[in-house]
Amino acid sequence: MPFGHEQSRLRAVVDTAVDGVILIDANGVILMFNPACERLFGYASFEVIGRNVKMLMPPPYRDEHDHYLENYRDTGERKIIGIGREVLGRKRSGATFPMDLSVGEAEENGEPIFVGIIRDLTERKAAQQALSEGAERLRAVVDTAVDGVILIDAHGRVLMFNPACEGLFGYKSAEVIGQNVKMLMPAPYKAEHDGYISNYRATGAAKIIGVGREVTGLRKDGATFPMDLSVGEAKQEDESIFVGIIHDLTSRKRTEEQLAQAQKMETVGQLSGGIAHDFNNLLTVILGNAEALSSRLKARQDLRLLAETIVSAAERGAELTQRLLAFSRRQRLQPSAINCNGLVEDMQMMLRRMLREDIELRVSIAASPVFALADPAQLENSLLNLALNAQDAMPDGGVLTLTTEEVELDAKALGPNVTVNPGRYITVCVTDDGMGMTPETLEHAFEPFYTTKEVGKGSGLGLSMVHGFVHQSNGHVAIYSEIGLGTSVRLYLPVADNQEASPLPVREDAHASARGSEVVMIVEDDPFVRSHAISSLESLGYQVMVAADGRQALSLLQGGARPNLLFTDIVMPGGISGWELAVQARALAPAMRVLFTSGYPQESLTRRGQIDPQAAMLSKPYRLVELARRVRETLDAPP
Repeated sequence: MPFGHEQSRLRAVVDTAVDGVILIDANGVILMFNPACERLFGYASFEVIGRNVKMLMPPPYRDEHDHYLENYRDTGERKIIGIGREVLGRKRSGATFPMDLSVGEAEENGEPIFVGIIRDLTERKAAQQALSEGAERLRAVVDTAVDGVILIDAHGRVLMFNPACEGLFGYKSAEVIGQNVKMLMPAPYKAEHDGYISNYRATGAAKIIGVGREVTGLRKDGATFPMDLSVGEAKQEDESIFVGIIHDLTSRKRTEEQLAQAQKMETVGQLSGGIAHDFNNLLTVILGNAEALSSRLKARQDLRLLAETIVSAAERGAELTQRLLAFSRRQRLQPSAINCNGLVEDMQMMLRRMLREDIELRVSIAASPVFALADPAQLENSLLNLALNAQDAMPDGGVLTLTTEEVELDAKALGPNVTVNPGRYITVCVTDDGMGMTPETLEHAFEPFYTTKEVGKGSGLGLSMVHGFVHQSNGHVAIYSEIGLGTSVRLYLPVADNQEASPLPVREDAHASARGSEVVMIVEDDPFVRSHAISSLESLGYQVMVAADGRQALSLLQGGARPNLLFTDIVMPGGISGWELAVQARALAPAMRVLFTSGYPQESLTRRGQIDPQAAMLSKPYRLVELARRVRETLDAPP
């Protein structure tokens, strides 16, 4: 091929090249400046050819260039020759721009000449800057994320560990980065992890990848916690990397457990309330008939003793139903201002008589009177239950301590598992130095029917009754116990605003039964309770009319019957409740008085809309003296 043709083709290549091509001699004079260079630098070729290449260089490249050429000519050191050096170019406007410069050497007439290939890096630099800024923004998001973000490579090594992860696991990032992620896993996850990664790399089976798997994390202190783990995959230099998003489930799990416990307590509470109602009907018959036998067997003391024993057993049964109702929070409380110091001091003598001789009783009350808003009888009963529990926990003797004080609670005062209404409380604490409770016993302590005592030595309702009473009083209960060190049960009761203490409960002695001769209509669906009510009222001198349900009672009233008193059960079959019967009966006989009775507490019936809170009521089981008094009070009450 003729030389001229070859030169023309080479020139065409240079003139159409995307990159700039510049040719300089050994003195730095520009010999060639292709169109791409004209676009890059803003000069026409005739403006630069024959001039020193330094015109295209900003400081410090301009100052260094002659020195490089001289040093190359003298020593052959090739600092100006090489591929892909990043330098700055200077445009005609004076602006600079980043460029990639590759310099090669050739000869022309025995003299070296240098060919420079110039690539504009402006767009690449802009893209890198945008990427860098994006990375910084992304890093800021990761560093401030509420959830943990962890990055691991295909071998399980930790590459990134954000501040949220540090808080979750208790490690600083420097302690984790570069280590295998298994250090954050308890068994069996630790043993399975390498297998998952190996299997994924070999088969692509994505067992470790997915959204929202619940697993367990291992903290630095060895504790474990539940967490939701979502894992995604990305590529970095053709290698898989895995991004894990970690959400701590501790609070959610605690809430779920509290909800499940509350639902369980509510279910058992409903069951307990139903049992108490039916049991109260039975106790009404047992107690009433035993009392009747006792009064008729005065000449036979041996048989009368048996009847009195039945009465005592029935009364204990009534106490049991009260515990059931206390646990289910269905009993009717009568809160008032209680001087807790006075109540505890007044209980000392009774407790000393009740406790074994090897139990030492100590009382430490607040320096100033402390007044709580609660039902005095229920508080006294709760302390009695706790004292008996404490005695059982000290089979070889010990010290039982009762204390009172006023405290201020915040939302976290009783620990993460107890929701507390912040504020001022009066605490009454019962502490023993007995055997203590195991963690399992402590966990179930407030559950109904749960007991560690032998069969026949405990109903399992003592602590659940205390729990029900205190929470119904808008308070809290906390138990602290360790094996071998004893147990402390602390009742937190709301502070009474009105600090005029109500008198402590007085156990009423039986008095002479109030009698009468008026007509009483008894409406009761249970035949045994109905029979007992008939005999009881007749023994008191009253005339009795009887109906088995509301419909039968209305039929008698519509037929002209006009009793002085309607004594009716509230919850009855037949479609007419005691309350509905009373409304219709008063329309027929406005002067008639009404006394309600039920095995359910009045508060529960009021809440369900089955009775007015001001209505006269006698709760089952009732003794003859209570029946006589309530009937007489209802008949004698002003219209």
